[in-house]
Amino acid sequence: MSDPLQQRFAVDCPSRELFDQIAGKWSMMVLTVLDGGPLRFNEIRRRLEGVTQKALTQCLRRLERNGLISRRVIPTSPIAVEYEITALGRTLQPPFKALYCWTVAKMAEVEAARRAFDELHG
Repeated sequence: MSDPLQQRFAVDCPSRELFDQIAGKWSMMVLTVLDGGPLRFNEIRRRLEGVTQKALTQCLRRLERNGLISRRVIPTSPIAVEYEITALGRTLQPPFKALYCWTVAKMAEVEAARRAFDELHG
């Protein structure tokens, strides 16, 4: 078996699809929002400013399919649905938190690089 760090992201490698699904903007945000415990669909949507109902529904389905969140139907009137991070999904929290901390710590440097790029190419 080859070293995964030497992976060249072959077009038929299943890791590409999984990476795309977990690294997407909404996926990372949904998993972060669910870090505090289970939430209903509309509460997740309220916490993710700018997400459409369609985009959130698709994201939640992908995360559920990949085993990162679970979906529970609550038999109330009207019926409600609650989402929660699974044990597998929780294993993503440390790298996501590290990425978020890096983003906050490096934002000034990134903004400076963007300004320099825009001045050179603008």
